[in-house]
Amino acid sequence: MADAQTEARDELASLLRHAAARDRAALREIYRRTSAKLLGVCLRILPQREEAEDVLQEVYITVWDKAHAFDPRLASPMTWLAAIARNRAIDRLRALKRRPADALPEGFDIADETPDAQAGLEQSQEYAKLRGCLEILEPRTRGAISSAFFGGHTYAALAEKDGVPLGTMKTWIRRGLSALKECVGR
Repeated sequence: MADAQTEARDELASLLRHAAARDRAALREIYRRTSAKLLGVCLRILPQREEAEDVLQEVYITVWDKAHAFDPRLASPMTWLAAIARNRAIDRLRALKRRPADALPEGFDIADETPDAQAGLEQSQEYAKLRGCLEILEPRTRGAISSAFFGGHTYAALAEKDGVPLGTMKTWIRRGLSALKECVGR
């Protein structure tokens, strides 16, 4: 299974290199392979599927424009793509909070039956290693990182929730991410 995952990661990295060279077929294949997972990332952060789908389109425009910036030594292709999706979704969520939302009729809750992004990540060996590395962090740092990166919470919201200055929250997360990078790299 590890060989298949390594092969899939290498193929995706190759497709990103081709997309950087403006190969439309490569971008289509990246979309085919990753859109379900990236939509899951967007849906975990955004309240409306339509908004998540709009953000997903923005993600692939960003990939088309920024594929040359992907460095496989710094992150796996899926991690890089998920970070773009997460950041775009958070940006959209912030923009939505600034404008009044259209109220849905009462009782209009519809459960999303699609697997979420975290469920997909849990199946990979990379996530298992990351989870093991998260366990070595002190609880407040682990909680802050999990809330920020899996829950879509902003640093400011986390600082307010924990009653600490924003700079302190940023320091906790930065130090925690540094420790995670070191641990995952072993």
